[in-house]
Amino acid sequence: MKAAPLAEFYHDVTACTGAELSTLLPDGIQQDVGHFNVFEVGLPGQPMRETPSAPYACRSFYKISLLRGRNRIDYPGSSLDLAQNALIFSTPNVPHYWLPYDAGQTGLFCVFTTEFLRPANSGVVLDELPLFKAAGYPAFELSGEQEARATAIFRRMQEEMASDYIYKYDLLRTYVLELLHLGQKLQPTTALHPAHSAAARLTSLFIELLERQFPLEAPQQRLRLRTATDYADHLAVHVNHLNKVLKETTGRTTTELVGTRIAQEAKALLRQTTWTLAEIADSLGFADVAHFSNFFKRQLGVAPGAFRLQTRV
Repeated sequence: MKAAPLAEFYHDVTACTGAELSTLLPDGIQQDVGHFNVFEVGLPGQPMRETPSAPYACRSFYKISLLRGRNRIDYPGSSLDLAQNALIFSTPNVPHYWLPYDAGQTGLFCVFTTEFLRPANSGVVLDELPLFKAAGYPAFELSGEQEARATAIFRRMQEEMASDYIYKYDLLRTYVLELLHLGQKLQPTTALHPAHSAAARLTSLFIELLERQFPLEAPQQRLRLRTATDYADHLAVHVNHLNKVLKETTGRTTTELVGTRIAQEAKALLRQTTWTLAEIADSLGFADVAHFSNFFKRQLGVAPGAFRLQTRV
């Protein structure tokens, strides 16, 4: 089944929120951090409109929903009836259809792409989480205390989305991870401790090692590990094996993951420090400014000096 693009989703979701399309797409929502947004549906005193009639919608993004009241989630070949407040986790891999039983129902939900929680940023491989690998469908009825906790997380998401905090997407990632961990705690104990594959473990060790190299706090600090071979040697595996595993679990090679993370750090240093280009290049392990500039332009399509000027303007 072909996944529906985000543009189609935003047209559909207006039926659930009662909001105009222009208000659902705030400026800057789809920068280089992947896509994220949070919504409120069926605002109190505002009857919910009819749900779009697209059976078993298969989307190109992940979704976490907090729904209050009676609901039914239809999957191909099965249905889940939820009699009270529920937290529902949806993936691009499992098509589904949501049917609210009660008019005027309220809820909150967020959507995000794989790129928003890519391993280099979040330290997790989404489809390797027990939440998305356990048998059955990840939908959980909540107690009053659990519903209040989930609501508080969504409210913090809404607050950050409306802010001009320059690191808000990093903070939003932590809120998404908090919801994911809340969902994993709601699973039966036996589902939380699957036998991790060797590939998943190696991926986790690589991501942990990669993230430990950052942030760079002073111009005198140097990046210790820069190449695929550096990481393979440190993890005591052959570089070809590391590349194969990361390609299977993340869809990207070691060099691509390392390059993306170095580019992310370079952007942070250009935005947040007064270091010279030479100091940044040296700290990130480049032979000179020319090599750093060529790398940065390949990654982002703009020279580092121009990037710094744009962000400050």
